[in-house]
Amino acid sequence: MNTLTCGFIGLGLIGGSIAKAIRSHIPDAYIIAYDIHTASLALALEEKVIDQSCEAIDSRFGDCDYLFLCAPVSHNDKNLLLLKQYLSPRTLLTDVGSVKTGIHQHIESLGLQEQFIGGHPMAGSERFGYQNSQASLLENAYYILTPSDAVPQEKISAYQTLVASMGAIPLILTYAEHDYVTAAISHLPHVIAASLVNLVKNADSREGVMKMIAAGGFKDITRIASSSPDMWQQICLTNTDNISALLKDYIKSLQEIDACLENRLAEDIYHFFDAARCYRESFTDASSGPIKAEHVLTVDIADQPGAIATIAALLAEHHVSIKNIGINHNRELAEGALRIEFYTKEALNAAIFILRENNYSIHTR
Repeated sequence: MNTLTCGFIGLGLIGGSIAKAIRSHIPDAYIIAYDIHTASLALALEEKVIDQSCEAIDSRFGDCDYLFLCAPVSHNDKNLLLLKQYLSPRTLLTDVGSVKTGIHQHIESLGLQEQFIGGHPMAGSERFGYQNSQASLLENAYYILTPSDAVPQEKISAYQTLVASMGAIPLILTYAEHDYVTAAISHLPHVIAASLVNLVKNADSREGVMKMIAAGGFKDITRIASSSPDMWQQICLTNTDNISALLKDYIKSLQEIDACLENRLAEDIYHFFDAARCYRESFTDASSGPIKAEHVLTVDIADQPGAIATIAALLAEHHVSIKNIGINHNRELAEGALRIEFYTKEALNAAIFILRENNYSIHTR
């Protein structure tokens, strides 16, 4: 059996995580990479994630079975022009961008559509760079594939198998479907979260009372507003039509509920919240989106010295790692005085069992 050869143009958070997942699940794979950040390449070599570090995009990438374009989207055009002269017809090109129309159009203009499948792992982190990459980032995350029309079915099937071998869940869409779907469930929510944060910022008092008590529900629904403004600027400029169309629909829905409020239409207001509740509760409890689910519980504790330390020590004794811990000052939408966040769902479940066994009152969302 021939050794699988994978190349990476860009080895940041996503590229590094894919490379680590391939190394973990296909140990004999041969992996080469290029990145402008030479420290990332050096670390990847030291960790034995990659076998060869490249200081330039050259003929060494011509022998790859799979070639992952993981540099910033704005670099894809230049990188593809460099790669085209070296590409073998058997090489399957793919990318990891969160908007697909532009890359598909560019691939078609270069005549490479027979060997391109767009890719978008629906996974991410508030951190960035190769140093924060991890193979587990892809586990149980949807990995959307957008094959060009000219790609043979056997190449699509083989790539689905590779994605599944990394622990991800392959899902095939057209690139137009992808951009509309992600505009609705990822791009527009970032616009809304940022606008809501700005609304509160502008409405707040000079003393910052709103900011002081902005925890619980407000903090949860605006968490994604902390994402990179550079990245979201580029997404808004590349998926503009879809985001704008959905934003207009959202503004219309806000105007409708505003009219219900002004006219005190009790039944319509109830339906507004009940329809949202029912649909929201039908969502799967999987951490599969680009913004990972939080694994959080809150605990009722007495306001006395050592209470927090006792809980931290109890969890440490059972080898349960805590990601974050702090007092929940605003408990209007979340019970429990102490808020504890964990890295994994398994750690959360273990903590719930341990704390309940020790007679603590636990609240989960």
